[in-house]
Amino acid sequence: MNPIDQPTIDRYPTSLRVLHWVRAVLILGLLWAGWHMTGLNDEVASKYALYYPWHKSFGVLTFLLVLTQIALRWRAPSIPQPLETLAPHERMLSRLTQRVMYALLVIVPLMGYSMSSTYTMSDGVFFFGVNLPELLPKNDAWFVVFQWLHKILAYTLLGLIVLHVVGALKHRFYDRDPRNDVLRRML
Repeated sequence: MNPIDQPTIDRYPTSLRVLHWVRAVLILGLLWAGWHMTGLNDEVASKYALYYPWHKSFGVLTFLLVLTQIALRWRAPSIPQPLETLAPHERMLSRLTQRVMYALLVIVPLMGYSMSSTYTMSDGVFFFGVNLPELLPKNDAWFVVFQWLHKILAYTLLGLIVLHVVGALKHRFYDRDPRNDVLRRML
């Protein structure tokens, strides 16, 4: 298709747009809560009575939303492709960033779940009051590995989110070609 003939706005289906924004709010909240709660002293009662249980519950909820979003994307009749008006390196970076973000959106909560399952002092993962099964045996050595992976991959996800947001804002406010405004696809 000739870039000039390309439609100006090629939006995602409503279900994917809603899930995108709900997921975005949840992930930013989870990142903030994870950073905040790990910085609290162990003597602060709310650390284990409030922050950890809610972080786990919202983490499982976000994981389920991501799986739903992946299934909807897979079944959707048409998903907008990177715009032909973008430079080739921007299209490639867009695809790569999106794929790695989706992978991390699955892997990071699995590492968190694995942390809770393996830590000998953990009561497990509660999902809004329901105790979910622990799928791994208690093993503090494995807990340390899962904790490190959860942290490193969460920070990697945060970096990709920043790149994602900066890219969308760049295309909206800086690019000279208004057809590059990819944010319109998600609004």
